[in-house]
Amino acid sequence: MDLVPRLCLTLANLNRVVYYICDTVLWVKSVGLTSGVTREKWQMWATRHYYYFLLLSLARDLYEILLQMERVARDRAKREKSSRDPPGYSVVTEDIDWLQSFLLLLFQSLKRHPPLLLDTVKNLCDILIPLNHLGIYKSNLGVVGLGGLVSSVAGLITIVCPQLKLKTH
Repeated sequence: MDLVPRLCLTLANLNRVVYYICDTVLWVKSVGLTSGVTREKWQMWATRHYYYFLLLSLARDLYEILLQMERVARDRAKREKSSRDPPGYSVVTEDIDWLQSFLLLLFQSLKRHPPLLLDTVKNLCDILIPLNHLGIYKSNLGVVGLGGLVSSVAGLITIVCPQLKLKTH
């Protein structure tokens, strides 16, 4: 495994552990086992570490997407090299071609690797919650709820079809 995903996963999991510790302290407070806990402070810590966990998970997803895009581009270049037709080129459409090529490459990369697509969608939807709670990006509660629903469906899909769970190499 590359250093980047390994580092992202390690730091993400450490942040998830801290999140669970904070969440446990909040639970202990909510059931009345302790009274000396400041709920708002612990909730902010939990949210912050959940946010860091998601950012690191998205960084790993982005790295994996870039690797997939590189593979697809390399495969496309090999096919074009073996093809006898010369590639068409026009200076007029260079900017539009770049964007279209990038989006097509992204689409093909995610199409080839559905677990990566599901994990990325899930993490992007999940990050709406801490962004809203921390005040980084205030959003409508309906949008946050829809993001939670999409994230839950993506998570259920990986449970029903384990081959769609993103694996660590």
